[in-house]
Amino acid sequence: MKTTPFTQFHIDLGARMVPFTGFNMPVEYSGVNDEHITVRTKLGVFDVSHMGEIWVKGAKAFELVQKVTTNDVAALQPGKIQYSCFPNGKGGIVDDILVYHYENEKYLIVVNASNIEKDWAWLQEQNKTVGAELENASDKIAQLAVQGPKAVEALQSLTDVNLADIKYYTFVTGKFAGVENVIISATGYTGAGGFELYMYNSDAEKIWNAVFEAGKEFGIKPAGLASRDTLRLEMGFCLYGNDIDDTKSPIEAGLGWITKFVEGNNFIDRELLEKQKNEGTKQSLRGFEMIDKGIPRHGYEVVDIEGNTIGEVTSGTMSPMLKIGIGMAYVKPEFSKLGTEIYIKIRNKSLKAKIVKMPFYKG
Repeated sequence: MKTTPFTQFHIDLGARMVPFTGFNMPVEYSGVNDEHITVRTKLGVFDVSHMGEIWVKGAKAFELVQKVTTNDVAALQPGKIQYSCFPNGKGGIVDDILVYHYENEKYLIVVNASNIEKDWAWLQEQNKTVGAELENASDKIAQLAVQGPKAVEALQSLTDVNLADIKYYTFVTGKFAGVENVIISATGYTGAGGFELYMYNSDAEKIWNAVFEAGKEFGIKPAGLASRDTLRLEMGFCLYGNDIDDTKSPIEAGLGWITKFVEGNNFIDRELLEKQKNEGTKQSLRGFEMIDKGIPRHGYEVVDIEGNTIGEVTSGTMSPMLKIGIGMAYVKPEFSKLGTEIYIKIRNKSLKAKIVKMPFYKG
């Protein structure tokens, strides 16, 4: 099992460790609800070093990234970030990703930990007819997500970069905690504000210690994978392997906003996805809230009032902030309108829920 540069910190802090995508990762420290509320109200730190980082460089870099992602890379200026996905040539999704325009002729693609090898192979295959320079830097780069409303205040003492000036989905490469060339990215998977910090493994320990020292007066706490999942679900963010996968299209998944049918953007599957957008799909990913008491879970059946199957839950939890069951499910088009009542099969009971607009938690 792989470790990250922060693994010993997690063990020393008493985290409950679990195998996750081949890594020994912390699932929780003080408890899911406590960590979740800390991130929403103060400041929490996640080790996300298991994520993958792939550089695309050279004169053909733009051509390759534009070909393999659904968003419009031509609109992406240096210093900015796009949420996007790799379409798989069959109407499904290889992975959902972040694309950083690092500098001219240089992009950083951040991929899900479970998909690093698959994504690397996919990019190499697609690059055969393009000829960009590819580098899989996943094993060299560590990443910390410092998330919460106190992030700017807590971290400002560690850098001369004005953190308040880094707008959502933009980044700066600068000196942080005495370490050169740290990517300070105003992104995260929580919807609580804050930053994702990218560093070399050799600098990880120094940055971890500095972040926790600087955050002490702001109530900083380490947080694990379990609260990261409840936080992302409250925001309606998709999780690869649950809400999206190789069999679901970005149009079905409600990701039409990252699928840009503009002139010159001839990405893989464009024709098929454009047809889906114009003609509709047989199922749509929707958010729902429980009306009856119950906690929905991945794989639970969604039925209509007569008990007919109309879909399946992809993600579900008890919202720590809203104190109700929330979830996402693929449902048939006729049940996808806001306010529509549906039923979730929980322990052989059909419990009432309704389709709602995401995010669930508005802050």
